[in-house]
Amino acid sequence: MNTPNVGILGYGLYLPEPRMSAKEISDATGGIWAEEAVIDKLGIISKPIPGKDDGTQVMGARAAQDAIERTGIDPKEIDVILCIGEEWKEYPLTTSALYTQDQIGATNAWGIDVANRCCTTCTAMKMAKDMLIADHEIDTILIAGGYRNGDFVDYTDTNMSMMYNLGAGGGALIIRKGVDENLILGSHIVADGSLAWSAGVEIGGITTPFTSTTVDEGYRSLRLMDPVAMKDRLNETSLPNWYHCIDESLRKSGGLTRQDIDYLGILHFKRSQHLAMLAELGLTEDHTTYLEDYGHIGQIDQILTLHLGLESGKIREGSLINLLAAGIGYVWASTCVRWGKANSTTLA
Repeated sequence: MNTPNVGILGYGLYLPEPRMSAKEISDATGGIWAEEAVIDKLGIISKPIPGKDDGTQVMGARAAQDAIERTGIDPKEIDVILCIGEEWKEYPLTTSALYTQDQIGATNAWGIDVANRCCTTCTAMKMAKDMLIADHEIDTILIAGGYRNGDFVDYTDTNMSMMYNLGAGGGALIIRKGVDENLILGSHIVADGSLAWSAGVEIGGITTPFTSTTVDEGYRSLRLMDPVAMKDRLNETSLPNWYHCIDESLRKSGGLTRQDIDYLGILHFKRSQHLAMLAELGLTEDHTTYLEDYGHIGQIDQILTLHLGLESGKIREGSLINLLAAGIGYVWASTCVRWGKANSTTLA
C-alpha cells in the first residue's frame, strides 16, 4: 500500500507587542551582563514579552486563528488539535487544545496537549504525520500553542544566562494528508533522561510546594538544579546528539545528506554556538535566520524561523528545510521538510 503524502498546508504566528531590549536585560542582571555582551555573546538585541492579555492558551489560539486565515480553511475541517503550548498557562490542569478548539470553532476536532519542552513542535510534527498515515479517518491536524516561560527567569541568577533569551509568543501549523506540497519528510528524536531533573521550576510543585514565604521566590525559580553536572553532561552529549538527529532525519528523508540542506530552521542560542554549528554543517548565514530580534520563544522558534525564511526569500520552491530543536529534559530533535510542490528541487 502506498504511503500518503503529509504536508504543511500553512502556518500562523502571534507575537506580543511589548519587547525587552538588551539594555533592559543588562539592567535586570544588575549590570553583571553588559548590554554589549547581551548582544554580542548571548545574541539578543531584543525579544517579545507578554502583555497584559497574552496568556499561553490565548496566544496559541491567536496563532491558530492566524493559520486558519492564512490558509482559508474551514475550522470544521480540523480533525485533531495537538497543542504544543507550555504547562505555564492561564489555569493549571486545563486542557489547552480544547481551549483552542472552542476559540477557533473547530467543533469536529478532538485534542490533546503535548509537552516536550522546546522540542514540542518537531515532536508534534512527527506525531501528526504518523497519526495521519495510520488513521484513515484523520485528514487534517492543527498543531498550535503558546509560550511564555520567561516569566520564571531570575536575571540575577548567573547560572541562568542560557535562558535570559526566553521570550513569548504563539505558533501554529496546519498539517494535511494527501497534499502535494511542503511535505514533511524524516524526523529523528534523541532523549537523555539522566537530565530529566536538571532544570525546571524548583518551587511550586509537589516536591517543594509553595509556602506563605516562598511565593515570590517561586515565581522566579526556573533554575538549573545542578549547574555543574548539567553543563558537563551537555558539553559531552549535546552537539553529538544534535548532529546525530540531523543526519538521521536526512537519512530517513530518502538518503539525503548535510549537503542537501538549503535552510536550517534553528532555535535561538548564543551567537558563537550558532556560527559554529553553521560551519560544521557547511552552511552560511544565508542558509538560516538568527533570531537575535526575537530571542528564544521555546518550541515556537521553528514556526517563527519558517516564517522568516519564507519572508526573506531564503526558503524557496524546492528548498530542503531542516528544523532543529532541543529542550530541557533533555531532548534533541530534527525534522526535514521539502518546501513547495512535491518533486521540486531548489533553484539555488
